[in-house]
Amino acid sequence: MTAAQFAVFGHPISHSLSPRIHHAFAQQFGIELEYRTIDAAPAQFDAAVRRFFDAGGVGANVTLPHKAAAFALAGERSITARRAGTANVLTRLADDRLAAHNTDGDGMLRDLTERHGVDLRGRHALLLGAGGAARGVAWHLLDAGVQTLTIVNRSPEAAATLAAAIGEPARAPARGWDELDTIDSPDLIVNATSAGVLGVALQLPLTLLRSRAVCYDLSYGKAATGFLSWASAAGARGAFDGLGMLVETAADAFALWHGRRPDTAPVYQSLRRPAA
Repeated sequence: MTAAQFAVFGHPISHSLSPRIHHAFAQQFGIELEYRTIDAAPAQFDAAVRRFFDAGGVGANVTLPHKAAAFALAGERSITARRAGTANVLTRLADDRLAAHNTDGDGMLRDLTERHGVDLRGRHALLLGAGGAARGVAWHLLDAGVQTLTIVNRSPEAAATLAAAIGEPARAPARGWDELDTIDSPDLIVNATSAGVLGVALQLPLTLLRSRAVCYDLSYGKAATGFLSWASAAGARGAFDGLGMLVETAADAFALWHGRRPDTAPVYQSLRRPAA
């Protein structure tokens, strides 16, 4: 019997930890599956996804730069996907349509609050970036009780668009990058920009950390190094990358596909453990 087929789409994607994570989850339940990476350039993404599902694929994770395209491909979209306008999970339905879901916000919250013990209630948060990654987590931060969420982007228009979509100007104002110096002591700074992935320095003022904020990067590994180094140098109360978020979002996708949610702690710990 052929094992169920799963994949993660991205460009580039060879660095992805998703195959390792999903195979570790499958071992917890004795499930046989195949999970692979598929590198698809933006122009080839739609065709590559259709080939995968036409060949019997059951589910796929989607990462940069394809999350908006994945959302557009779907015939059915979850509330979280519709709110963000992006998807990081695609599932084949019985009628061969694709269902889109976005697990980014839930995964980030679980990592921040449960793994790292950060209480978000009443906090003043600063969200760096206004693209797909930011849209995937913005509403979740507000739902979790953040008092204010200031959205800052190099393009002020993009920040204003996200703020307008949220529709709570008092709680979620928009600012331009040149206004960072005017923002008053956030308790939490979330980096949702693609700067680390692209190898570009963010150039953040040290004055942002007057209140010793907690800093969190949605990226992990090398892509998060610059932001976390800045946070540590500036005296952050805590500085975390998004590896735990990756594991939690993968677990949510696994639960969608298999009906059982795996234990994320041992998988996260194994990925944090230095290579021998």
